[in-house]
Amino acid sequence: MSNITNQISIPPRPSVLIESLRNIGYTIETALADIIDNSITAASGEISVRFFWDGGNSWIAIADDGCGMTGEQLQSAMRFGSVSPKLPRKRDDLGRFGLGMKTASISQCRRVTVCSKCNGELNACEWDLDRIFSDPSDSWSISVMDGKAIASDAQMMSLAEELLLSRESGTIVLWRILDTALAGTENVDSERKFSEMMANARTHLEMVFHRFLSPEPGNKSVRLDFNKSLLKGFNPFGPAIPARQELQAEKIHIDGEVINIQPYVLPHRNKVTPDVYELYAGEGGYVQNQGFYVYRTRRLIVKGTWFRLIRKEELNKLIRVRIDIPNSLDHIWGININKSQVTPPEIVRKQLKKVIHRISGRGRIVFQRRARVLINQNRTGVWKREVREGRITYSINREHPLLSDMISQVPQELRNRLEASFQMIADSFPYDIYYNDAANDDVDIQPEHDEAVVRSLCEQMIDALKRCGFTGSELKKRLLGTEIPGATEELIAQLLNAEE
Repeated sequence: MSNITNQISIPPRPSVLIESLRNIGYTIETALADIIDNSITAASGEISVRFFWDGGNSWIAIADDGCGMTGEQLQSAMRFGSVSPKLPRKRDDLGRFGLGMKTASISQCRRVTVCSKCNGELNACEWDLDRIFSDPSDSWSISVMDGKAIASDAQMMSLAEELLLSRESGTIVLWRILDTALAGTENVDSERKFSEMMANARTHLEMVFHRFLSPEPGNKSVRLDFNKSLLKGFNPFGPAIPARQELQAEKIHIDGEVINIQPYVLPHRNKVTPDVYELYAGEGGYVQNQGFYVYRTRRLIVKGTWFRLIRKEELNKLIRVRIDIPNSLDHIWGININKSQVTPPEIVRKQLKKVIHRISGRGRIVFQRRARVLINQNRTGVWKREVREGRITYSINREHPLLSDMISQVPQELRNRLEASFQMIADSFPYDIYYNDAANDDVDIQPEHDEAVVRSLCEQMIDALKRCGFTGSELKKRLLGTEIPGATEELIAQLLNAEE
């Protein structure tokens, strides 16, 4: 037992700690998502993000028609750390640390005003960082606004009249003095940058909340708009694409809870239109966006990661795996405050390794099927593909009529040198480079054929087959059954007609 003689209270200084809390990693996208989390948890059916550019007076507001808060509940919600993350939560609660509304807001602005309606009563509170920093008492104090103070706040009152007063309940979070949100725009076209910032935020939210905007059967739909323009949920797994593959689902059981894993393979670009292919490539492209997509209570937390279990590569770039975790397992997933990162526990990582091992080959199949199209088993090819003891090799096909005819006509000494050259070419085939190039469907690896060269090869092939005794229909059949790079049936028919 320690010898404690005295205990004193040393609360943190708000002017110092708040500045630290403003820099915990929020972006405008993740900050807006955190506020929207609260709106969804409050059973909102309609959420509206409003914003307006006016230089230093620019503002952003998030309004909902949720259950709202009483004056006492609002004051509690304005407290940093209002709810312990260790307390049990409802299964549909998107909150985590009891910090979201405050930290998300002050990460972008210096003045956040929250107005809420509940039981027919309007209540409002405000964090003003400039007032806190100038307060000599250095206390954690907020402004509690009465009806008169709310009415005198022209911006808040305008939003309340449009989005709150006619509803039974709801909440508005208003951000003003957007110092962080607008940082770095001072020496550029600030209004344009502001518009771009909000457009990027919109795209982000359409994916993060796509399972609320376009919910699965049995789940409630949420309507979300940006300045009255409706957001459309973007599902990164392409459910509307017929060629998409849905692989076998798996479950991981931990502490009586279930983690659901559903892998998908998106289609090769040859299976969809260019617009659809580009749409699902997303920012950064398919290689960057492959991997796990972790959802907590249907809300996307992190996307496009293999958690360093494997490297991102071309051959797996069409694989995306949806992981659904319940909020009751937050403590083992290491979710950070702004809900943009997760770290799976070791027991889950082991299971995910097995999943990766099972599905990683399915992404390769897409490209292998593409390769099979290029290899016609019914034609005599220039290259010969062989599989021996699991090893694939390619060699120059000496039985190709043009090559066989040429070899037969050279002296034995030169023939041996020619054979050795063929073997050297085959042995130096750049397998790794070709495999990656073939998997990279963003580039075209098909050669361009010189028409004169192709015509000359066809004429030489006809002469070679004639020397072997083929004529008429049998000659044409042999020509069509032999690979001549760049040759078409029309060209072969034209040359045969000229022979007659």
